[in-house]
Amino acid sequence: MAKAHVNPTRMELTRLKRKLATATRGHKLLKDKRDELMRQFLELVRENKTLREKVEKGIQAANMNFVLARSAMPDEILNVALMAPRQEVYLEADKKNVMSVEIPKFEYRTKTPDENDIYPYGFAFTSSDLDDAVKSLQDILPDMLRLAEIEKSCQLMAAEIEKTRRRVNALEHVMIPEMQENIKFIIMKLDENERSTQIRLMKVKDMMLEQAHHYSERYS
Repeated sequence: MAKAHVNPTRMELTRLKRKLATATRGHKLLKDKRDELMRQFLELVRENKTLREKVEKGIQAANMNFVLARSAMPDEILNVALMAPRQEVYLEADKKNVMSVEIPKFEYRTKTPDENDIYPYGFAFTSSDLDDAVKSLQDILPDMLRLAEIEKSCQLMAAEIEKTRRRVNALEHVMIPEMQENIKFIIMKLDENERSTQIRLMKVKDMMLEQAHHYSERYS
């Protein structure tokens, strides 16, 4: 139903038609954005599942190797071996715009390019299980960073999808139908006014003809 404050004029009709055209285009763009966001979101969810399983297996294997290393080495030697790391890792965080969503982008670099620097100890008094544990953690680091990227991206994209969905629904079920009803209301009122004007003009014409006829009869 049209609102009571709608002014049934041609100027208001033109304004509402322009507003409806803009809302219709915006509705289509928002639907396209929502669909594309959903497509990319589902891709990230599938990748997240695969990566999480891989990372959990890698961490589990590293923990098992650490347990084996602890059982094969005295605690003093193990603690000294891991006390002074030789390698350092620097994390760089950036952002990437995906459908107006700022998702994180992580990159890392090491202090030295030598892969053997991940071992902060000599190999004479340590167990090979400790080497395997350190190596497995180093191998799983890129996947851990990618997993962090994906999980945060999924959170941000889910929030944007929900916000876009609310806007689409508001346009589709509230604003556009309301404008369409208001346009129909104005057109109906304008047609009524035009018919009323035509009827009045016809009555005036009849009165003028009648007066002219009586006048001609009087002086004939």
